[in-house]
Amino acid sequence: MKTAVSPPGTPPLRQDIADRRGLARDAARDLAAVGSLVLLVALGLGAAAGLGLDHALKALLVYSAGAWLVWRGRLDHPHARLGPANRVTLARLGSVALMAALVGESLPRAPLDSMPAAAWCLVIVASLTALLDAADGALARRSGMASAFGARFDMETDAAFTLVLCALVVQAGQVGPWILASGLMRYAFMAAALAWRRLGGPLPPSKRRQTVCVVQIATLIVCLAPIVPPWLAGGLAAISLAVLTLSFAIDVRTLARQRPTPSET
Repeated sequence: MKTAVSPPGTPPLRQDIADRRGLARDAARDLAAVGSLVLLVALGLGAAAGLGLDHALKALLVYSAGAWLVWRGRLDHPHARLGPANRVTLARLGSVALMAALVGESLPRAPLDSMPAAAWCLVIVASLTALLDAADGALARRSGMASAFGARFDMETDAAFTLVLCALVVQAGQVGPWILASGLMRYAFMAAALAWRRLGGPLPPSKRRQTVCVVQIATLIVCLAPIVPPWLAGGLAAISLAVLTLSFAIDVRTLARQRPTPSET
């Protein structure tokens, strides 16, 4: 996509307005395109798997909620285009919405080995969604369009993906409801930050945090495989939950030891 070049001497304010309008058009087009694709895939999946129309409506509702947050957050995006990395993350959001719509449906269900084809399809889709997570960061750096908005968009999509996988693992009868703690931990942390503002402070980039996120998502996907018995899925999930809890505890300790800002004193 070519970006319009303003004539020399364009006032900064006018250029900023043009960039904001260009970003709004770009974001609206991408959000609408992925939303249309989500609806079409959900309708096709419903017809193929015997799911009702409510599945497509749930997928569209989940996607619309995420798209609304992206639309609001675009004001913090410093570029005139959404960019290739954020488009990849947007595609991941669409995939997460499709999987979220399976919660409460007839698949996946226990025992998973009674429906191996559907279970393996879910594992493949979830795996592809997870693999896309490795592409957006590289694309952002290569295109020179890395931003705090993109990093936040990616992180929140990962958090939603984790929660959806937890719900599907429980629905499939592989692990008990306690595994939902893995998906809810990020949101509990955010809620705690409202009461203790120091938890909302900045954290330095961490390979440990990234690795734990990858391990958590990969473990939940493995738990959805029909060849994995519930006892093994439970053990793997318990280990990943313990590692995630430790990671959050380290971050909480780091933030608690930071000097309070003037607004906190």
